[in-house]
Amino acid sequence: MPSLSLMLVALVGASPSLQEELPMPPPPAGMQLLGAEDAKQLLGGAAAGEEAPDEAHEEVESESAELEEMRALEGAALDPTAKPNAEVLQSLHRLGLANPLRVRMLDALEEPTLREDDSLPELPLITDLASFDVGQIRDRYDIPVEMQPLVAQYIQFFRGPGRKWFRKWVSRSTRYLPVMQPILEEKGLPRDTVYLAMIESGFSAHAYSWAHAAGPWQFISSTGKQYGLRQDFWVDERRDPVKATHAAAEYLKQLYSELGHWYLAWAGYNTGGGRVRRMMDRHGTSDFWALSLERGFAKETQHYVPKLIAAALIAKHPSAFGFREEEFQYEPPLTFDEVKLVDATDLDVIARAAGVSVKEVQELNPELKRWCTPPSTEKKPYLLRLPTGTAEQFAQNFKKLSPNERLTFRIHKVKRGDTLSQIALAYGSAAEAILTFNRLKSARSLRVNAELAIPVPAGKRGVAALERKVAQARRSGVTVLRPEEEVPAGTPRAPVATGPIKTEIINGRTRVTYGVQEGDSLWAIAQRFHVTVEELRSWNDLPRRKRGLRIGTVLQVWPGTPPAQVEERAGTVVATTLEPSKPQGSRASLHTLAAGETLWVVAQRYGVTVEDIKRWNNIQDHRNIPAGKQLLVSAP
Repeated sequence: MPSLSLMLVALVGASPSLQEELPMPPPPAGMQLLGAEDAKQLLGGAAAGEEAPDEAHEEVESESAELEEMRALEGAALDPTAKPNAEVLQSLHRLGLANPLRVRMLDALEEPTLREDDSLPELPLITDLASFDVGQIRDRYDIPVEMQPLVAQYIQFFRGPGRKWFRKWVSRSTRYLPVMQPILEEKGLPRDTVYLAMIESGFSAHAYSWAHAAGPWQFISSTGKQYGLRQDFWVDERRDPVKATHAAAEYLKQLYSELGHWYLAWAGYNTGGGRVRRMMDRHGTSDFWALSLERGFAKETQHYVPKLIAAALIAKHPSAFGFREEEFQYEPPLTFDEVKLVDATDLDVIARAAGVSVKEVQELNPELKRWCTPPSTEKKPYLLRLPTGTAEQFAQNFKKLSPNERLTFRIHKVKRGDTLSQIALAYGSAAEAILTFNRLKSARSLRVNAELAIPVPAGKRGVAALERKVAQARRSGVTVLRPEEEVPAGTPRAPVATGPIKTEIINGRTRVTYGVQEGDSLWAIAQRFHVTVEELRSWNDLPRRKRGLRIGTVLQVWPGTPPAQVEERAGTVVATTLEPSKPQGSRASLHTLAAGETLWVVAQRYGVTVEDIKRWNNIQDHRNIPAGKQLLVSAP
């Protein structure tokens, strides 16, 4: 065996040179290349790229990693008869099969039997996906991988139109893989399941989707709570990469247990395990590829598994798929110290005590929604993360802080008519400090029933802390309006026209321009004008996922023909037709109340008021009217 000095030279030797720029191979014959216009859908809610890490710091991290691996092998190198122990094997495994440092370590140990990659050399550039045999690298993954047509299309997309996003994902992955993969392994999941977080969020703690899914694993609120992720005024643990990974592992483990294959578990993560199970039962198969061709899966779910496989293939072998090393700006691994806090504490105070910036504290604790930690107690302290090596300094300095250097807080629920300056005055606080504490840049108008954390001085001598918070807010660009510029909470943003605004004839058809009123819904408007909700959506380009309507929103409506209504007159029932917006004077018309229909909807349909209907029908309590009841809808 080589001497220790020779081994050190081998281990810390020259790093591999960067590849020259490689042209992107053409797509396989007969395969459609995904275009740039698909980028938004395919990339989901991936957040924008973060700033590149400091190059000097990254170099230190890289060298530290090499030294750590060297020390793990030192004992074996000094004793030629010793077999590599578990720690050595684990170190080799962490480096990856194609890592040059791993090869040099094996050379130093003279253990050729450990060379799992002897029969699997580093992949050359893949120029033809159609003829590429994925079997030659399948054993380098602990998840099932195969080259289906959609997998190949996603590979083409990631190295073509989606390249700039994929570079950010891979660069960010080095921060989270060392934290997430051991959690997955501990829970009994394949380590490469981590690439599900890559396609969900691009490994972004702050990703937020239109479906209100948040964090690196994109949990919706209900599922997050089901798996123990706290979400309240203070924190949203869906954004925490460690806690969310534990929850995701439990969820995926349950899906795999129920559905029996990782492809089906991944599909279930996207669309729900119940839907996947129903598809399996309906079509009598557990083959994801067969199920994806059947009606029942949304396009997003059909593409989900191929997208994950493609991301995993490229992320572990980027050079083979045409990526150059210099395209990536790898982030350092996520490491931290933890300290226990027994009271809600200003992040600015924490940062000064630890000798770091507030931004560093926030980046390590993305679950925090306010500029302070949550209330806590001695029995149940809050665990806060600080940059590695700063916990001791924080503990020493924090004990020395006097009350006048700290802020306490009050919780205020915004009422109609509130303004930021009025709230600040009432609590002896400052508008700038309130905005900063709640991580807001400005507030021309506050939302009724929103909750705000109000920082207040801790005693008479705490004014200095409040002044520091105001100065900090101004430096960070927080904007505070003059009191006369503020809009009281609950004030409409601008005068709006509601109800029918104008009626015009276009190509022989009547078109009504309608302003949404308070209490309106698409269903109510459709009933009023005798059209369908789908027609309203089509005429006004409203997406299906859009539920609520904003007061004053202008809709174009092409009224339909009013249905025949029943008129009861002198004991005789006859048919008549009602105009939707005109009362019928002395004609007594009947309306049968449908299930789920309210008096307000009926009043809107016939152009009368709720009070009119209550008066004509002697109704005292409008909340308990049974379906099927016949109502007079015009004055007798």
